[in-house]
Amino acid sequence: MDRDLIDRAKRGDRDAFTALVLEFGDRLYSVAYRILRDASRAEDAVQQTFLTAWRELRRLRDDDRLEAWLYRLLVNACYAEARHTKRWQPGLRLITDADIGPTTDDSQQTVELRDQLERAFRRLTAEQRAVLVMHHYVGLSGAEIADALGISPGTVRSRLHYARQEMRAALEADARLVAGGGLA
Repeated sequence: MDRDLIDRAKRGDRDAFTALVLEFGDRLYSVAYRILRDASRAEDAVQQTFLTAWRELRRLRDDDRLEAWLYRLLVNACYAEARHTKRWQPGLRLITDADIGPTTDDSQQTVELRDQLERAFRRLTAEQRAVLVMHHYVGLSGAEIADALGISPGTVRSRLHYARQEMRAALEADARLVAGGGLA
């Protein structure tokens, strides 16, 4: 990251801050979407992150920590968004035959697996989703996640453990329902 750019943004240079937004915006949105599972809520979380960053950037002591700091702001914004909308609201749209196209057994199985994973992921708390996304999507180590989120490494390990356990239980429950004829 260009230290001069960060320095200028800290001094209130809007063009420099815009360059930072362009640098990090897509990555932050991608993480927010994976945590919140809703495009508009993810956009709101990213917008809140950058608004907070603009206000607080002068207080950032170590420019090398900018990305970790932005992730922390983002995850906190995601937690706030999750609290505002406790109950999941489905984002439905009408699917036509043209949208579906020809299907094969493999593509049908892929869609079913993705749906099962989505249902399991939605059962997790926002905190569990955050550590799963940071670990499996962003590729951060446990120590890096702890640093980025401002929690202890033990808490990261615990959240990862319980998140995986919850995912496994949800997938097994779905498999039992399918085997019993409850879901198709």
